[in-house]
This record gives sequence, structure tokens and C-alpha cells, in this order.
Amino acid sequence: MVALVTALLVAVHLAVGLRARRGIATPTQRATYDVLHTAGLAAEPLRGGLTSANAAKAVRHLRTLVGGPGLAVADAHSVLAFDGQGEHHQAQITAAAAQAVASGRSAILSEVDLPCDRVDCPISGAVVAPLTGPDSMGSAALVALAAGPPAPGLVQATIETGRWVAAQLAFAELGSSRARLARAEVRALRAQISPHFIYNALSAIASFVRTDPELARDLILEFAEFTRYSFRSHGDFTTLAEELRSIDRYLTIERARFGERLQVRLQIAPEVLPVGLPFLCLQPLVENAVRHGLSRKPGVGMVSIVARDAGAECLITVEDDGVGMDPAVLASGLGADDQPEAGQHVGLSNVDDRLRAVFGDEYGLVVETAPEAGTKVSMRVPKFHPDVRP
Repeated sequence: MVALVTALLVAVHLAVGLRARRGIATPTQRATYDVLHTAGLAAEPLRGGLTSANAAKAVRHLRTLVGGPGLAVADAHSVLAFDGQGEHHQAQITAAAAQAVASGRSAILSEVDLPCDRVDCPISGAVVAPLTGPDSMGSAALVALAAGPPAPGLVQATIETGRWVAAQLAFAELGSSRARLARAEVRALRAQISPHFIYNALSAIASFVRTDPELARDLILEFAEFTRYSFRSHGDFTTLAEELRSIDRYLTIERARFGERLQVRLQIAPEVLPVGLPFLCLQPLVENAVRHGLSRKPGVGMVSIVARDAGAECLITVEDDGVGMDPAVLASGLGADDQPEAGQHVGLSNVDDRLRAVFGDEYGLVVETAPEAGTKVSMRVPKFHPDVRP
């Protein structure tokens, strides 16, 4: 009998334990999931910046996080978005938001601050939280409406949600700043590289005008197409195929200068040709290989360009067997302007910064070099990235 009772108790214990393990989640876990899921839904539009359209997409989810009958996102001039009850208080909400933005401090409004002639108006209080970061003033505020004097829970939830929204907007501004910086760096790269190449290209073409007019004509056409691509004003991204076409034109002109001294080896996997990458991120590496690696090397020099398929990524290397450089000098930064390697450092750091800005810090350049041992520059590029549209 005792054995039977013991067996039943063990069976019940195992059944309860198994049922608990099979449960979806505890109430605490479920609540955590709900909050994080709602925050994620609000974060997506906020990462695009604080516009009326983005605020309208986020405000419903923000009201879920804060609670209360109504919630507004307002700047000093107007209500950008509203959800819930009390929208007829927009003028008072805007005035309160303007004051909070100017002072940088949260405020609690009472029924006296929200006068209303509607008999059925449910709103008699509000919490105003400026959307400010730790060290800066904001330009908008979160206004949570209440059906009575705002409770401490609503006050704290509004303030904390306001801080979280400010952080998302800071991320949006950071992304916008990095994009503007990347565009500025492309312009700087054009200004740095193009004059040097243009001078040498025109000199090479001029040398063939009398001796080989047909070749001079072909080189002029290649030069025209190369400059058209390099100075295009539209789009921050291109495809590997387009970048390689421009590189081929560049190398055609350089081979006219160097003759048999310049050898080129290409190994390109066809499936990676449509991969998108930042505009002018591969061409400067090839120009560096020719200009800094091979031009000072006596005899024949080889430039190798390899692009391989690596699952979700494309692996690209540009390698030369030229004079190389001291890794310590490369690691020290851009160097002085009077150093021969300074221009090369600028080109490499420019490309490295833009790759990291677009794809993340794990996608920077990898440079392998040593004096008289050539230089190999490698990069990884994701095949698909939501922000890259060639």
C-alpha cells in the first residue's frame, strides 16, 4: 500500500513538472515579452527620425507602454501624433510640450491646467516628459493624459518611456550623421584620387596621339566612361559588377602607361557580381595598388583582384606584389602629408570608415603588408543588406 501511494505521488510530481516545462511561459516572462515586443514595434519607425509620419506609426505602441486614456507626441509648435482620448486638448498639449522642451524638465498637469467645456471629457490630468538625452535638450515631448490626478506609476512610466524614445531618436540621428559623413568621404575621395589619375591619364593619351591615333581614341573613350562613373552624383551604392567595369577602364589606361610592366589577374565568381557595396570602395584599393605598390617597383608587377562567394557574404581581395609598407606606419594613422604613403593611408581609411558605417564595425578592411613584400587588402561584404540598394 505504501509503495502504491509513493508511486502515485511520484507520478503526480512528474506529471506536474512535465506540464510546467511544457508551459509557454510564466506570467512574468509573458509580461516581459509583451513589453519588449511592443517596444520593438515602436522603435522601428522612431529609428527613421521624429517626423509626423513616424510618430503616427509609433504612438499607439507608446501608449501601450505608458498606459492611460490618451498619449501625444508633440513639439513646440504642434501635436505630431495622437492616440486615444482627449485629442481636443491639442492646444494645451502643445503649450505644455513647448514649456517642457524649453526647460528640459518633466511636468505634471492638473485639471486646472486642462480646462474643458465638454461635460463628458474624461481627461483631468497629464504627465509631460521632454524627449531629451542625458546631455542634450530635446525638441519634442511625450504627453500622457490621465482620467484623474496622474498616479505615480503613470508619471514614472511616461518619464522612462520618454528617455527610451529619446535614445531611439539619438540612434536615428547617429545613423543620419554617419550617412552624411559617408557621402562627404566619397566627395573627398574623388577630390583626392581623381586629379592625380586625370593628369597621368591625359599624359598617356597624349603620347599616343601621333604614334597610334586609334589607341589614343580608344583610351579617350575609356577615360570618358571612367570619369562619368567616378563623378556620378546619384546613389551611395553600386554593384560589384559596376565597380569592376570602372576598374577595368582604369587599368586599361594604366596599362597604356606602364606597358608590360603592369600585369592584372582577375578571379571573380559570377554569382557575386550583383552584390551591392558602397560606391567607390573597391576602385581606390586598386589605384593604391598601382600607384603606391607597383609604380615604385622595378620590373614587372602584378595586381590580383579576387571576389569569392562565401555563403551569406562576398569576400574581396586586392593584392599587389609591389614595394609594400611598414605595418607600424600603417597602424599609426594617416601619417604626415609629406610622406609618400600618406595618400595611400587616406584612401584605405576612407574605404574602411565607409564599410563600417554601412555594414557595421566587423566589416572593416584587413590589410596585410610588409616592406618589399607587397600588400593585400581584404574586405567582407554581406550579399544582402536592408540599407544597400544599388
